[in-house]
Amino acid sequence: MVIIRSLAFNAAFYVSLIFQMLFWTPFYFLAPRKTAWFVPKFWSRSSLWLQKVLARTETRITGLENLPDGPFILAPKHQSFWDAIAFFPFLDDPLYILKRELMWIPFFGWYVAKMRMIPVDRGKHSVALRAVIVATNREMARTPRQLIIYPEGTRRAPGDLPNYKYGIVELYAGLNLPVVPVAHMAGLYWPRRQFLRFPGVIEARFLPPIEAGLDRKVFLERLVKETEAACDEILVSIATGPNPPPMPPTAVRRLGELGIPVPPRP
Repeated sequence: MVIIRSLAFNAAFYVSLIFQMLFWTPFYFLAPRKTAWFVPKFWSRSSLWLQKVLARTETRITGLENLPDGPFILAPKHQSFWDAIAFFPFLDDPLYILKRELMWIPFFGWYVAKMRMIPVDRGKHSVALRAVIVATNREMARTPRQLIIYPEGTRRAPGDLPNYKYGIVELYAGLNLPVVPVAHMAGLYWPRRQFLRFPGVIEARFLPPIEAGLDRKVFLERLVKETEAACDEILVSIATGPNPPPMPPTAVRRLGELGIPVPPRP
């Protein structure tokens, strides 16, 4: 049944993406930019609804009261495509830093350009980071927005050892904005590099913001400690709750370290 539901959801997800991208095109490109945000936010909510109906995977996001007014940095864990689409409907005017190659994709790249996202050449590392900080400061001065950045860069398996990149530290210091960590275990239900979607509830928490202006080392220590502690709580809750999804080896290892042995499932 999981395979059938996963196939149904994946098919509906991509059909919906293509259909909505074409259907909304006249409104999206003729409307003012802030008004046009309705389209990607509607697509996100409809995708999560499809996931609930077809894959039996619900979404529960808490901690909305922790989102500051005005500009800030949102720093989610990155485990699957789910966390790329689930959070921006809760933000007024989100801003993404993304690979410049994505801007070259027909329709998708045009949609992204409309929202004034910041493309980056990841091959240039430190040069790219400085350019990103300058471009983001320029965009924030033009319109206060909420920057979404994944501190670990690439998708990580649930329970894997944390690997926070120093780029988030430089952005925090260069932009002088508070950072809202986001904890979740979405990779258990929407695994990376797999088509299977498992039933259950994806819980994500917007944690209390880390204030601007801290020492770089202090900031990074707080970000890692607070995010990982909340992720551990969610992981334990899932593993000890009813009908947990299959646990990958990384999650099994982490649960063992937390004193909760859970045998891996095929």
